[in-house]
Amino acid sequence: MSARTTLPFESPIAVLEDKLVELEAFSQEQDIDVSHEINKMKEKIEETRNSIYANLTPWQKVQVARHPDRPYTMDYIRAMTTGFIEIHGDRIHRDDRAILGGFARIGDRKVMVIGHQKGRDTKSNLECNFGCAYPEGYRKALRLMKLADKFGVPIVTLIDTPGAYPGVESEERHIAEAIAVNLRESFNIKVPVICVIIGEGGSGGALGIGIGNRILMMEHAYYSVISPEGCAAILWKDRAYADKAAAALKLTGPDLLKFKLADEVVPEPKGGAHADPGTAAANLKEALLRNLEALAKKPAGELMQERYDKFRTMGIFEGSVE
Repeated sequence: MSARTTLPFESPIAVLEDKLVELEAFSQEQDIDVSHEINKMKEKIEETRNSIYANLTPWQKVQVARHPDRPYTMDYIRAMTTGFIEIHGDRIHRDDRAILGGFARIGDRKVMVIGHQKGRDTKSNLECNFGCAYPEGYRKALRLMKLADKFGVPIVTLIDTPGAYPGVESEERHIAEAIAVNLRESFNIKVPVICVIIGEGGSGGALGIGIGNRILMMEHAYYSVISPEGCAAILWKDRAYADKAAAALKLTGPDLLKFKLADEVVPEPKGGAHADPGTAAANLKEALLRNLEALAKKPAGELMQERYDKFRTMGIFEGSVE
């Protein structure tokens, strides 16, 4: 059995799984049939997992969204698409591995897939900068969007980043300008655009490829203007209040649906997408095909106006101060 990262709130599940391993080992070593007890233990594990994941707090959902075993963009591309052809570089500086993309097919539909990419180990994380893109990453994304627009191919973006890279190199190459240009130009795209938050949706780093006709969220993803730790450091001067900040930020799917910042929450298997990546990808594929079908019937002008109106109405509230 491969090593698995256990989140703090998953400890009751881990304890039961360890007992199950011991029970199965005992059965083999002693040649004793304890299949009844093993089945009962498996049922107990499943009941415990279902109970925990049905009552996650916002901070616990953030932890799931950051799980190191969670499927990333390339995992979804491999599971959902066929014929993926990656396109490299921004034609100005270099190829930023924190954002990747290319043409592919989802079912029988041609699409341009663009997404943030994280690594599984130190080497791959350094290669893609832990999913934090430089300006050239966003310029590459824009180049791919315009290429898709030129050939009339719908765009699917997969968002999973704590934020754009804030270092000196990013500032030297104008990270704010790169994201701002993406925001502006995304409203001029004539083809359908579907954005999916598959893990972390952090700040402008997410928005750089986050302007779409439909905003989908995986069940245990989060979407926020700032990380819970950053918010806690500002408001309470202590990152230890991250759980309190996560609740206040209203960054989970149900809250974002309520505020009309997201259009749909895609269900994940019990235990999160990392517990069963195949099922998570199948659920997302179904949601994408359904939304692509609906958007394909709309003319370019309507798609552009719908996208513009969608974001212009965000943050508008009616009320009074007593």
